[in-house]
Amino acid sequence: MEKIFYQSSLPRAGSTLLQNILAQNPDIYATPTSGVLELLFAARANYTNSAEFKAQDGELMKNGFLAFCKEGMKGFYEAITDKPYIIDKSRGWGIHYDFLNTIYAKPKIICMVRDLRDVFCSMEKNFRKTPEKASPLVDWSKMQGTTVPKRIDLWANGVPVGLAIERLTEIIRLKTDVHMLFVKYEELCMYPEREMTKIYSYLELPYFEHDFDNIEQITKEDDEVYGAFGDHAIRQKLEPLQSQAKTILGQDVCDWIYNNYNWFYKYFGYKK
Repeated sequence: MEKIFYQSSLPRAGSTLLQNILAQNPDIYATPTSGVLELLFAARANYTNSAEFKAQDGELMKNGFLAFCKEGMKGFYEAITDKPYIIDKSRGWGIHYDFLNTIYAKPKIICMVRDLRDVFCSMEKNFRKTPEKASPLVDWSKMQGTTVPKRIDLWANGVPVGLAIERLTEIIRLKTDVHMLFVKYEELCMYPEREMTKIYSYLELPYFEHDFDNIEQITKEDDEVYGAFGDHAIRQKLEPLQSQAKTILGQDVCDWIYNNYNWFYKYFGYKK
């Protein structure tokens, strides 16, 4: 293994699609949703709280812990692939840039974004896929999650959408964004070669000619683990998609999303 790169994207913004495009490159191992960050969190909690570490020289233990994390990540991937480049996908990498930077200096993190109206639309479409099943989102006795606006509000203030957006605001506030590469899902679909060229340039890797008409799903995940919103199936052909947000959510809800997240639309240059 030569280098690990990271993908830390918004939900419903094409992160799985990008991983499987990258996986066409024989030199790249692109992960499904990864648990490696959780391993680091667990190690950090023990390093922070265990009396055995507190009782020893602080600087010595810090150096040992960071080396443990670095070699642990390296060992993890060398045990499961012989490919030289890793793209580890986890939504948490971006917000934990400073922690990651202490392990691997100047980490490169890709973040897929998408018009938030279409992110929420995708959530609502998944909600409607299984009307035969009771949804934990909806409680008629408490009038919770019983309308489209109420469900949008729940997603806006919870996981995964609300958490991801909050993390993104903090990334921008802390100016971590200057170290990351943001890729619009819509532009990847419309101009795939241009956007992939930008990605390879950012990663400082030689460009690979991808086949955007035949994208094989390499990453495998058990979506039952993630519930109704764990749809990681991808389209085999990359092509522009028409927004369904106004049809699915309604104009009033789309206007609310645009106005409530006006900073997002200004920062990424999305039109009203």
